[in-house]
Amino acid sequence: MTSDVTSASSQLNRTAILLVLALGTFILGLSEFSMMPMLPLISETFGSTPSQSGYAISAYAIGVVVGAPILMLTTANMRKRKALLIFISLMFISNGLSAMATSLEQLVIFRFLSGLPHGAYFGAAILLASDIAPTGKRASFMSKVFMGLTVATIVGVPIVTLVGQNLSWRYCLAGAAVLAFIAFVFVYKVVPSIDNAKPSNLLNEFGVLKNKLVWSILGIVIIGFGGVFCIYTYIADTILVVTKTAPYTISIAMVMFGIGCTLGNYVLGKAADKSAIKTTGLALVCTIVFAFAYVTASHNIWALYAVIFFIGCSVGLATLIQTLLMDVAPEGHAMIGALVQCAFNTANAIGPWVGGIAIAQGAAPNQTGYVAAALFLGGLGMWLLSYLQLNKQQPTAQATN
Repeated sequence: MTSDVTSASSQLNRTAILLVLALGTFILGLSEFSMMPMLPLISETFGSTPSQSGYAISAYAIGVVVGAPILMLTTANMRKRKALLIFISLMFISNGLSAMATSLEQLVIFRFLSGLPHGAYFGAAILLASDIAPTGKRASFMSKVFMGLTVATIVGVPIVTLVGQNLSWRYCLAGAAVLAFIAFVFVYKVVPSIDNAKPSNLLNEFGVLKNKLVWSILGIVIIGFGGVFCIYTYIADTILVVTKTAPYTISIAMVMFGIGCTLGNYVLGKAADKSAIKTTGLALVCTIVFAFAYVTASHNIWALYAVIFFIGCSVGLATLIQTLLMDVAPEGHAMIGALVQCAFNTANAIGPWVGGIAIAQGAAPNQTGYVAAALFLGGLGMWLLSYLQLNKQQPTAQATN
């Protein structure tokens, strides 16, 4: 940590900085996850099928995959506050445009634009949190930034789902734009304008791509987390078509998922103190079990709530994997931040797409649980490959356990 980072973080309240950074991830969580329970409303607005409306979700994820590496690398040596302000400005503009879309095609395009700053903001915010963290608290500071997204799933998504059902889904995206404007002001006022703790070297950044262990760990996310998004995307359709309960129960399901995210973020983080890689493997095994349980649990709303809660817990692996990657690749953290966001949002594109194919072929919405189980199993395979590689690299394995 450089002296100016230490000085700035001692003059400004670290908690305030983390809260402001978390506000940004809250907006990202709201922008990304709120569209999924509102798919039926979007389908009604544009006269499209659920699988067609799902393109708006995949477009956002593709935007993240495209935008994260480009924006992270082009702003790697820029002062973090300036970069964050640029990313938040893009969030404000793109969410505002999405709220005004007059066709599904326009919505898909604007959702793609909304995704561009997602990974870049997330990566920059996590790196800034790492820079201002006291010795030995890097992971906990990073998890606090990520907490904004989990709070969005508990509070934000259920609220905007109710707003969408009673007013219009457009208000939800407009609200995200307003919050982005507020976040812009807070970032400008609270986040210190300091030089990077460690200037980025493009050779080191791209050197990360040669690390096979990085790719196998990312494979856990790309394949395995596709299962989370496969189920989450079609929860609303499952409740309306299979469970056949009142629309307000969708919001309750979103709350259960969000509570699971938050609790999982805490519990898995604690368990990872003993062994990050083993915690990841155990969590993936559990998700396979709950994905199968989702199919039958969907016939009872209370059982469904419970399963959705446990599926949400698996999202807690996000910070764990970010920390693991930063440990196995000490250089090139800007690229790591971009790759992690690309991986999660590739999963966000794969999950709804594969689930949509199954539904288009005649599967019931709850049967996306079978598809999700297959994706989780693929993630477990990538975990096994990573575990074997770590065992061959004893010094690295010991450092990450």
